[in-house]
Amino acid sequence: MTLAFDLNSVRTTEFGVGHESASAYFYVPVEASVQSALKEMAAATVDAMLASASEPSIYEPSEKYASQEYVAVAFDDALASDLRQLHEAANLPVNARALSNPADVFAYFARFTDAQGRRLTALRRATQFKGVLKKRLLQVVNDALHLVEDHVFKLDNDFDVLVDAERIHILRPSGFEFAAHLQGAILDAVPANVAEIRRSMAFVEFDSIETYASKHPRAARYLASIRSQGESANIDKTALKRCCKQTGVTISVKDGKFVVPPDEVLGFLEVLDRRRYRIDLVPGSPETYRAASRSKLGALGRNE
Repeated sequence: MTLAFDLNSVRTTEFGVGHESASAYFYVPVEASVQSALKEMAAATVDAMLASASEPSIYEPSEKYASQEYVAVAFDDALASDLRQLHEAANLPVNARALSNPADVFAYFARFTDAQGRRLTALRRATQFKGVLKKRLLQVVNDALHLVEDHVFKLDNDFDVLVDAERIHILRPSGFEFAAHLQGAILDAVPANVAEIRRSMAFVEFDSIETYASKHPRAARYLASIRSQGESANIDKTALKRCCKQTGVTISVKDGKFVVPPDEVLGFLEVLDRRRYRIDLVPGSPETYRAASRSKLGALGRNE
C-alpha cells in the first residue's frame, strides 16, 4: 500500500460532518483529545487495509464486494467527484452547532495535513456516531452517578475511505458508494460511458442501451465497469454474436449493426462485462449462468 501522506508527521487535524438536508459539509471545532482519536482511527484504517491486501484492486461498479475489502479508485475518476471536491475544498464553513441535529448527519470526516503540506481526508458513514437520543446514559461525577442529558456521539474504530492526492483508498465499498452518492454519479455518467464504448464497438447500435441504462442503475453500473476495463475495442463481432446466442441473449442485425431490444439490454451488458457464461459438463445439456462476481484467472487457471 502506498499512501501519499505521512501519518507520522501530522501537523494539523480538522473535523467535520456532512448534512443530508443541506447537501453540504461543515467543519466542527474539536479539542486535542478528539484530534488524537481521529489520527488513531486513520492509522487503524491503514492497518485494516493492509490486513486485507498489500495493494488494492481497482474498484468496479458492477462488482459485489464483501463488507470490508481494500479497493481503490483513481483520484481523477469521475466516480470520485464528490469525495474529490471534499478533499480539495478550501473554504468549508465552520458550524459549531452542526451536531445539534444528529439525525441530519450522514457522514463525518477528518482532514489531516502532514509536514510536507500534503492533505489526507478520511471519511466514515455516520451510523453509531449519531447522537444517542433515547437511551439513558449515566456518568460518574464526584463519585456519584448522574444522568447525561446532552447528545453523546461515538467515534468508530476506523474510517471507510481515505483520500490522498493520488487515490481514493476504500476499506468499505458500501461506505464509499454511499458517501460518493455513487448511484446518481453512475446514472449521470451513462452518456459519456456509452460514447466511449460506442467508439470501439461501431457494429453495435447503442441508442436503446443508453435509453435503458439511463433509468436502470444496474445497467448503468455494467456500462461503467465495461468502460473501466478498456477491453471493448478487442471484442470480435462474430464471437460476441455467438456468445449472445449461447447465453440466451436475443439480438438482431439491422444495416450491419447489432440491435438490442430493451428487455435484452441487461443480458447483453452482462455478456460484455464477462458475467454470462455457458458450461458443457453434461453432453447435450449446456448450462448457462450469470456471475454475481468474477475474478480473472491466469493462463494455467491460477488466481491472478
